Amino acid sequence: MLTISGISKSYGPRTLFEDVSLQVNREDRIGLVGPNGAGKTTLLSIILNQNSPDTGSVTFERGITVGYLPQESAPAGDETVLELAIAITPEMGKLQRLMRAFEAQESGVTDPALEAIVEGEDYYTTQDRYIELGGYQLEPKAKQILHGLSFRESDFDRPARELSGGWVMRAHLARLLVQEPDLLVLDEPTNHLDLESLQWFQEYLQGYPGGILLISHDREFLNQLVTHIIDIRHGRLTRYRGTYDEYLVQRASAQDRQLAAFKNQQKDIARLQEFADRFRAKASKASQAQSKLKQIDRMEKIEAPESEDRKIHFQFPQPQRSGLKVIALDEIHHAYGTNVIYRGMDFVAERGQKTVLVGPNGAGKSTLLKIVAGVLPVQQGTRTLGHNAKAGYFSQYRSEVLDQSLTVLEEAMNTPQRMTEESIRTVLGSFLFRGDDVFKKINILSGGEKSRLALVKLLLDPPNLLLMDEPTTHLDMASIDALVGALKQFDGTLLFISHDVYFIRQLSNNVVHVNAGRLTHYAGDYQYYLDKSAATSARAALTSTGIKAAPKASAKMLSMA
Repeated sequence: MLTISGISKSYGPRTLFEDVSLQVNREDRIGLVGPNGAGKTTLLSIILNQNSPDTGSVTFERGITVGYLPQESAPAGDETVLELAIAITPEMGKLQRLMRAFEAQESGVTDPALEAIVEGEDYYTTQDRYIELGGYQLEPKAKQILHGLSFRESDFDRPARELSGGWVMRAHLARLLVQEPDLLVLDEPTNHLDLESLQWFQEYLQGYPGGILLISHDREFLNQLVTHIIDIRHGRLTRYRGTYDEYLVQRASAQDRQLAAFKNQQKDIARLQEFADRFRAKASKASQAQSKLKQIDRMEKIEAPESEDRKIHFQFPQPQRSGLKVIALDEIHHAYGTNVIYRGMDFVAERGQKTVLVGPNGAGKSTLLKIVAGVLPVQQGTRTLGHNAKAGYFSQYRSEVLDQSLTVLEEAMNTPQRMTEESIRTVLGSFLFRGDDVFKKINILSGGEKSRLALVKLLLDPPNLLLMDEPTTHLDMASIDALVGALKQFDGTLLFISHDVYFIRQLSNNVVHVNAGRLTHYAGDYQYYLDKSAATSARAALTSTGIKAAPKASAKMLSMA
C-alpha cells in the first residue's frame, strides 16, 4: 500500500534520516515512536507530500486513499459540524440544503427562505443525485461517529467556527472516520478527547478496515491498537512486531545482544592488536603481526549500541510537612443550578496518599478536585485544611497566572526557592523547553507550551497538597517519565485526574471512584481497583459506573472497597 525507499532528510548539519525504508501493508497498525525531535512528524509530512526528502522516494499503490489528522490547527469555516463530519463537496452541501428544504415544505412548513432555496429546483432530480452520491448513508454514519466523540444532537447544526479548537479537531476526526480512507495517518489523535470519547475511539479503531499509521504518547492507546512499532532514532527506522510494551522488551533484548557481541569483538580486536604491537618489530614474527592487523581490517565492525536517551532526574524542593489529615470535606452539597452533583458528601485525604479520581464523565471528579483546592467555594458543608497544609491546583487554565512579558527562563526562575539556572534549565528541558526555547516570550507560546511551563512552576515550588487535572496533556513520553519521577519522590499528598493509564499505574496508591454523588474508596493501587471492580479493561475502568451500591448505602458515606 505504501513504500518508502531510501529516504534521507537533513536540516543543515542535522540529519533526521539516512537511507531509511519502510513498507506499510493493508490493515497494518503501526505506531511511530522515538525521542522528541527524532523526526516522527517530519516523516509523516514526507509521506503526505507536504515535505520533500533529500533523497529517496515515497510510492503509494494505485487508487489508495489517505486521510490525515494533524496534531493541531485544523480549519473550520461556515459549514456546520454535521457538514464538516460528512466531508461534503459543495455539490453535496447544496443537495443537503435542498433536501432539507423540500422535506420541510412536505411537512407543511411555510417559510419564504425555504421557498427561495427550492425555487427552480426539481425534487426528484435532487433526490436521485443525492442517492447517487450516497447521501442517505453518510448522514447516519456521521451522526453515529459524532455521538461517539461526545457531540450532542444540538451541536450538529452549529457552525464549526463557533467551536473551540479541541472540538474542531474532533469534528475533523469524525470526517476522517466517515470517509474511511485506506490509510489513516494520525498525529497525537487523543490529545483533544475526553475519557469516554477516547475509549469509544480506541474501540472503533480496533475494528477499522484500513491501515493505521500514528504518533501517540499514550502507551495504553498504543498497547490496545498497534501491531507494529517503528522506532525512529539516530537517523534510522527499526521495525518491531507487537504492542508498545512488547517493543520495549524486544528493544532491550536487542541492545543486550548487540552490547555482548560488541564487547566480544572488542576483546578479539584487543588480543589481535596486542600481538601485532608486540611482534611487529621482530623479524621472525613480523609477517604474523601484519596478518593480525589485516584480520582486524577485514572484520565487519559491530557498533556499540546507542546509549539510552538521557533520562531526566531532578530533585525539586520538598514542601513543608503537613499533619496526618491533610484535608477534610464534611457534608458537602454542590450543584450547578438544578443539577445536583453532591448532596452530603464526605472526603478525607491523608499525608503521603497519591490518589487518582476515576468515574464517568460528568460524575463530579473535576468538581471534587476544585472544591478540595478551594477554587470552587463550598455551597454547603465545611472544608477543613489540616495542620500546615497548603493546596496547589494545576489545571489547563493555570497558564493564565504566567507573566506574559517574561521569557520562559525568567518565569521559571521567578520562584521563592533558591535554585541555580542550570538546575532550572534541566527541569525546563525535561518538559521540552530546550536550547533557545527558554528565551521565548511567554506571550508567543502555544497553549500547550504555557501549560507545560505552569507545570514546571508548580514543581519548582510545590505545595504539600498537590491537585492536578490531566497533567500529562501535551507531554511526550520522556517528559511524562520525568514527571512520574518527580512525583514519586514528592513527600506531600497528591490528588489527580488522568486518562493516562501508565501514569496512573506508576503513581496511585489509592483510588476514589466518583459516580452519582457517591465516593467509593479503594485503599490500594490501580491494579487493586481493577481487581475489585471487575473492570473489563484498564482504560474502560476509568469511566465505568463502578459496582452497584448496596440499596441501603448512604450517598454521603465514603465507602471502602
